[in-house]
Amino acid sequence: MRQATPTYELLRAAFADADGDLPRYRVLYQAIRESILGHRLPPGTRLPSTRELARELGLSRNTVLSTFEGLLAEGFISARAGSGTFVAEAAAAPRPRGGRSVPVNHERRPAPTNALPLSQRGMRLASFQGGSRFEIQPLCGGDGDFTLFPIKQWQRLQSRQLRLARPELLDYASNGGYLPLRHAIADYVRVSRAVRVEVDQVIVTAGTQHSLDLCAQLLADAGDRVWVEDPCYWGARCIFDSCDLKLEAIPVDQEGMNPAAAPAASRPKLLYLTPSNQYPTGIPMSLARRRAVLELATRERAWILEDDYDSELRYNGRPLASLQGLDTEQRVVYLGTFSKVLFPGIKIGYMVVPAALVQPFRSALYDLQRPGQLTVQGALAEFMERGYFATHIRRVRQAYSETRALLIEALQPALGGSASISSQSAGLHLVIRLPDGFDDQRLAETAAAHGLRVSALSRYFIGTPSAWGLVVGFGYAAPEKVARSGRMLAQLLKKAL
Repeated sequence: MRQATPTYELLRAAFADADGDLPRYRVLYQAIRESILGHRLPPGTRLPSTRELARELGLSRNTVLSTFEGLLAEGFISARAGSGTFVAEAAAAPRPRGGRSVPVNHERRPAPTNALPLSQRGMRLASFQGGSRFEIQPLCGGDGDFTLFPIKQWQRLQSRQLRLARPELLDYASNGGYLPLRHAIADYVRVSRAVRVEVDQVIVTAGTQHSLDLCAQLLADAGDRVWVEDPCYWGARCIFDSCDLKLEAIPVDQEGMNPAAAPAASRPKLLYLTPSNQYPTGIPMSLARRRAVLELATRERAWILEDDYDSELRYNGRPLASLQGLDTEQRVVYLGTFSKVLFPGIKIGYMVVPAALVQPFRSALYDLQRPGQLTVQGALAEFMERGYFATHIRRVRQAYSETRALLIEALQPALGGSASISSQSAGLHLVIRLPDGFDDQRLAETAAAHGLRVSALSRYFIGTPSAWGLVVGFGYAAPEKVARSGRMLAQLLKKAL
């Protein structure tokens, strides 16, 4: 039955006003999303069927189905069996803040011997040893497999940049990075991640760690409080600790970081989040929580650091839209990297900073780092402009999806009952959840003795662990080696359980 005329007219008008340079599915997605966020489509509104909407707007039904799939995954709409599709209640307003828990205790490793000529900060950094303790490596260990990267294509592009011998590529990068690359990044994140961005807001860095370091130095002072997810990405902990910031571990539940669980007196200056694929659990942050943290940042005049470290590698449906795209108050700094989808050693990342921060960040980047590598930036810009980057993403997404499926198949004999895979199908690792209180660190050590590289989930918590399991990497490795190692790990799991 045909829906009421006002809903059709609203969507038709919004669709007509949307950015016409975007793909058709993204234009429709943006039109519906903005209508919901602008309260022109209030919660509970019944949307037209995909067939009817496709006919009214002159689109293919597959385009409309793809749009609805993305909106459903992000919590903007909900489907009720036999009733239709509706604007979700969570799309209207953040959930109220609930009760608060007691503060968590920050774990500190013992400082190394006083014989080392290090500062207090240096001793903390030297004792942390995050790379050896927390870096997620391929399960099978050994040499990395980088055959998915089109190395010959890349060599041609780099050689071309050097042959052109443009003087500006031999100097420091004084304006936040190579302009064609910043253009390419802006176009990419605008379309694929719904980031609100102008080219000037893009700052090219030497990777996510570099981006976090700049944010910590420019946006907070020693002693300021930074809220981090618990469990948390170890590299962010290391950066914040090195800048003498005070970490406040905020629990992660099935909707992501829960700000309502923060200590009552805690006033954050920074909030560090991985909302699209929480590291390491793989939990995506719900729309209600996204709205809640944005409201909190506005109220506290805090900055949100959104680490979107592997958004391209989502195997079911389209990548989730960014938190930054919901930010109307310019409180979010969006962080991205090329290390996951190209190769780790490229060490090129980027930030999309609010307009008011553009000049301070450009100046600090130049004064502190004297950034260069412009010939590499030039090759990457051309790699994106020629469409090679999009082709490569499709290729690695398919390849890693197949490797992940092989690993899960190999693990099946040990799954069910007390062991399960809890992380969403995204990224380059998965999480095997184990019973509460299980000695996952001992199991990780047993696996290491058999040549298997896994990490204990409990070690990623800053405070008292609330989940136990194994973090298992499968990226940059040959599929057959991952499958073989997965079978070995399944045997160890069965024996341990």
